[in-house]
Amino acid sequence: MNTGDILELIIPIGALILSLIIVIKSADVFVDNLVEIGGALGISQIILGVTASAIGTSLPEFGSAMIATLSGSSDIGVGCVIGSNIWNIAGILGITAIVAGVIKTDSSGLMRDGMVTLGTGMILIFFMFMGDVGKIASIVMIMLYSVYLWRLIKAQSQYNSENNSNGIIKDGEKKSKISRIDKKKLAMVIVGLAGLIIGCRILVYSGVELARIAGIPEMIMGLFTLAIGTSIPELVVTLSSAMKGLHELSIGTVLGSNTFNILIGIGVPALFISIPVEPLSLAFDAPVMIFVIVLLLLLIKKGGMKLNRRAGFILLATYIIYAFVRLYILV
Repeated sequence: MNTGDILELIIPIGALILSLIIVIKSADVFVDNLVEIGGALGISQIILGVTASAIGTSLPEFGSAMIATLSGSSDIGVGCVIGSNIWNIAGILGITAIVAGVIKTDSSGLMRDGMVTLGTGMILIFFMFMGDVGKIASIVMIMLYSVYLWRLIKAQSQYNSENNSNGIIKDGEKKSKISRIDKKKLAMVIVGLAGLIIGCRILVYSGVELARIAGIPEMIMGLFTLAIGTSIPELVVTLSSAMKGLHELSIGTVLGSNTFNILIGIGVPALFISIPVEPLSLAFDAPVMIFVIVLLLLLIKKGGMKLNRRAGFILLATYIIYAFVRLYILV
């Protein structure tokens, strides 16, 4: 190996290490300040997770899918979304449950957001089965996400009403809390989110470069290199939330992220260009995505609305088996 080859490896590896430092620190800042603001506004953890946290941490996937699709590398874009969703549940929640020991959740929130995540996965498979994902599918997906957000707003209103009726949140207290939200906390949320995006872009660059050097195909790059790389914010935010006891924020971030990835991550690029469907992605990757969602819901239900360490090992083992089959058997 000559000096040029060594430099070609050192630069992306160095960028990878730098990006991980930026992402981990930024996620900490993002979670801490987001929770403080959400708590002051009386927003429940799971709704905060499936909206602000999920959308914020999903921006790298959305940006990567959008850029890849519009630049003609649609295999990377679709692979990034599907691979990300499989990794989010089987990988991220698996690792988080193993490290944290347990992730608790609320039955009503899990049913609402879990079923929406499952439903969006089925919708994606339906449109993939029909052929290229085009403008009609795009409009349907974006409209469905708008309806989902509207339902979340209604759920939050109900949550606030119940807390008010139970005397948990009084009008005077709420106004006092809102008045204490200073510009510094808002600025730190933005700084944390910006750090996540910048850190992930560096991480994706380094991952793509290393994959290019190794000669990995585009679809595989999307399913694994980009999917895992752009999901680092979800991993750090989910793990950080669970370790701090913010279990519903942890679950909500993953479920909301998966919904956003499909309905917006594929829906918006499909407005501009029809996204072709790779047969193997339809026959194997998308069904695996559905399987891990169902597996997650069953494991939580069986665990008494908790995802325990044993369930975490099952999820992580599922991802390892999927990765092995996809990389070494179905290539």
